[in-house]
Amino acid sequence: MDHTPAHGGAAFGSLAGMFAASAAPVSAQPTVLTVCTGNICRSPLAEALLRTRLAGLDLRVHSAGTHGLVGEAMTEPAQRLARTHGVEPAQASAHRARLLTEPLLDDADLILTMTAEQRDYAVRMLPRRLHRIFPVREFARLAQSLDDTEVRRIADTAGTDPRARLVAVVEAIAALRGGASPHREGEDVIDPYRRPFTVYEESAAQLLPALHDVERVVRAAVR
Repeated sequence: MDHTPAHGGAAFGSLAGMFAASAAPVSAQPTVLTVCTGNICRSPLAEALLRTRLAGLDLRVHSAGTHGLVGEAMTEPAQRLARTHGVEPAQASAHRARLLTEPLLDDADLILTMTAEQRDYAVRMLPRRLHRIFPVREFARLAQSLDDTEVRRIADTAGTDPRARLVAVVEAIAALRGGASPHREGEDVIDPYRRPFTVYEESAAQLLPALHDVERVVRAAVR
């Protein structure tokens, strides 16, 4: 199910421009894809929270699972957390899980997985999207090195097209990874499926601060 409509230095500028030119987005609408395993707990919660927080932007946010339990609803504890953090009940209850596919990856400008293993799965599925696929907490950590002014400057190298601007920023952040395996121990968002509500809360406590950084970067890039 595809949901529609819902913030430096010279090296960043030149690198971002190169990435943006190679990406050549064809749609005006930037797209963020969140990914977990079953697409019924973590990734739909991330999707719902980002869609709510970025509702004022012309932006698509949706989700999928590497082993999606196709057609199933978001779990009740995940829906409860979504509502607690401002998501409309109807939006939370409307979610239906779907399977991650190559076209979904190919269409997304920023792909946020909940774990390093899911990142690797997505990269194997579509290797040319390597520079757009991140574990969400890794993305947040890297993005913290860029303030809003730097993000906007990088985006400006790609012109005025919102999608090209987001791609430029995302791939400039990817360039900050450095080594081949930048993921740090303990950065995965834990899977709460079939576990007590306290584990759902722990999982959300790992996810929510990262989504704050995602929201900040997206706003600064596309506005």
